[in-house]
Amino acid sequence: MTAIAEEAAAADKLILAVPSKGRLMERSLEIFAEAGLPLHRVGHERGYRGAVGGRDDIAVLFLSASEIAHYLGSGRAHLGITGEDLVREEIPRWDERVELVRGLGFGRADVVVAAPACWIDVQGMGDLEDMAALFYRVHGRRLRVATKFPVLTRRFFASWGVSGYRIVESLGATEGAPAAGTAEMIVDITSTGATLKANHLKILEDGVILKSEANLVASKVAPWGEHALAARALIEDRIAPPLSADVVGS
Repeated sequence: MTAIAEEAAAADKLILAVPSKGRLMERSLEIFAEAGLPLHRVGHERGYRGAVGGRDDIAVLFLSASEIAHYLGSGRAHLGITGEDLVREEIPRWDERVELVRGLGFGRADVVVAAPACWIDVQGMGDLEDMAALFYRVHGRRLRVATKFPVLTRRFFASWGVSGYRIVESLGATEGAPAAGTAEMIVDITSTGATLKANHLKILEDGVILKSEANLVASKVAPWGEHALAARALIEDRIAPPLSADVVGS
């Protein structure tokens, strides 16, 4: 555990993890402020420690959305705001370790399967295995799928009986992989599809793996003491989905 997590556990404080930058951080701060629970950093303006105004029973960590998923899954944080896509991708047996308390109405984006727009014979997932077999006969290798979501990809492709592919880890802009020649297809996150179209890619008709958004997530494996439980009840009572949602992503 981190030092702040150890300190909070010893004092039976609730550890709340929130995004450390970008629109996710801005909307998280807005939602808590509207709920009468203003969040602020403690110490250096770029530090990871924070607090809730008027509450000494809650410790705040400013982390990346991916780190938040790991902290919740390992029990180093009690509550956090992160994307459902990261929860399902980053936490093994996620439903045993965390609870999706509620969607917050922002950070919406879909995890999708996208193929070259010129593949006129590939419209849906049901076409992929035949395409993979043809591709292997012609090129002597499997279709390459570039993604930052290997867990979600493998599960979704298996549910469709698609096996003639291999995953290529995406380290940069995933949508550029086919044009760069490092993959034939991608699994990526998108909100409008505009970036995919700009890269001459199309989302398969039944290729939406997950409709994701920012969620308030609770850890099932964190040490829940009496004060932490009371603070959770307070937060859940005050945090409600906003009336209007914004869209972020590509």
